[in-house]
Amino acid sequence: MTDNVLDKLQTRFDPQAAQGMDDVFQFNFSDKGSYYLVVKDGNLDVQAGEHDDPSVTLSMSSETLKGVMSGDISGMSAFMSGQLKATGNVMLATRLSSLFPNR
Repeated sequence: MTDNVLDKLQTRFDPQAAQGMDDVFQFNFSDKGSYYLVVKDGNLDVQAGEHDDPSVTLSMSSETLKGVMSGDISGMSAFMSGQLKATGNVMLATRLSSLFPNR
C-alpha cells in the first residue's frame, strides 16, 4: 500500500498476543485493493491479494483502518455506521487491537 498502513501494522504486531492463533484476516480496501494477514503461532505474514479461505473478511477504506488502528475511530462505531463491513468470524476482528497495540 502506498501509505504504509500495513507496514505500520507489521511494526506494531505483538507476537505474544498471537500465540496459539491460526487465522487469516482479509482486508478489502475500497481505495487500495485487497490484502490479507496470516497470523499463526505468534507470527505475522502480510500478503497482497485475496486468500482462498479467510477466517474473517473486513471491508473498509484505508482511512477507516487508519482511524481504527490509531484509536480515533472505534471499530464498533465504524461497523455500526457502515464504514466497516465484516463477514466470517466477526468476533475475531475484536482481537485486532490486542494483536496490534497502539504503542
